[in-house]
Amino acid sequence: MLESLGLDELAERTYQLMLSSPDMTLDKIAAQTGSDPAEVRAAMDRLASLSLLRPPVDGGSPVQVISPEYGLEALLARQQAELLERQHQIERSRAAAATLIARFAHLHGTREHPHVEHLIGVEAVRARLAELVEDVREELSALSPGGAQTEQNLEAAKPLDEALLERGVRLRTLYVDSVRSHPPSVEYARWLNARGGQTRTVAALPLRMIITDRTSALVPANPERSEEGAVLLRGPGTVAALCALFDHLWATGTPLMESVPVDGEDLGRQEREVLKLLAQGLTDEAVALRLGVSLRTTRRITAKLMERLGAKSRFQAGLRVGELGLL
Repeated sequence: MLESLGLDELAERTYQLMLSSPDMTLDKIAAQTGSDPAEVRAAMDRLASLSLLRPPVDGGSPVQVISPEYGLEALLARQQAELLERQHQIERSRAAAATLIARFAHLHGTREHPHVEHLIGVEAVRARLAELVEDVREELSALSPGGAQTEQNLEAAKPLDEALLERGVRLRTLYVDSVRSHPPSVEYARWLNARGGQTRTVAALPLRMIITDRTSALVPANPERSEEGAVLLRGPGTVAALCALFDHLWATGTPLMESVPVDGEDLGRQEREVLKLLAQGLTDEAVALRLGVSLRTTRRITAKLMERLGAKSRFQAGLRVGELGLL
């Protein structure tokens, strides 16, 4: 019953016997409990250490038993004080640990993720990208979603692209099909191809990405909000996976100077991609972002597809797509 107070069974029995018969000798207690006198003496020492017995002042006075009303109350108070002190010690240790962790994070934060570099804001991304392009030696591969660039941006990119190609860098850029209807983009692709660069298009791209020398990849921190910054990845496994993604998309692309093939259902690649994205439940806004076209264009393509399918709702269009096996 008193194990929680630090008393074993023998010490508790000894205490109970001495409470009922304060004059009971050690030998009688040993006989009553079926224990060795040495064991009883050790139990009495434990009781004394807990202030439940008061040892004799001199050799002649008997052992005094302390009433539970006072002895146990004093024991509980002492244990509570020890617990409080232990709690204070834990709090001090926790505070010291927090200080050490914070200091370590401040001094060695860059070592925690040595293969990941966070770039906050557009200017930081541009500065880091300029350094990456300056250092590239063999290959630069880029996914360029979002549709056509302005003529000013295309002209501004020419000196840098030309410098890369003159250094023997393999330059591959993958755009979305919508740039084909933008004459400046087509002219830029023709200029780039004449100097050894390669450009292809696919119906949609998942994100913007630049891979340099197949050892580092720059991707947006938030694909839908490029102004939030980017992440530079150098981990071999991560970069290898992103290279595989680029290679797969590149293999499915069509050189920008060639016509986009139309399938047996007379569906263009862009139209088929719209069907896929709508089937995935993407909104018109998300579809427009993937295709690199305006929201108005997306809705126009969707309306034409629904008219062609003879559907009055997207749900009905989904059923018709399944019936016709278009996906």
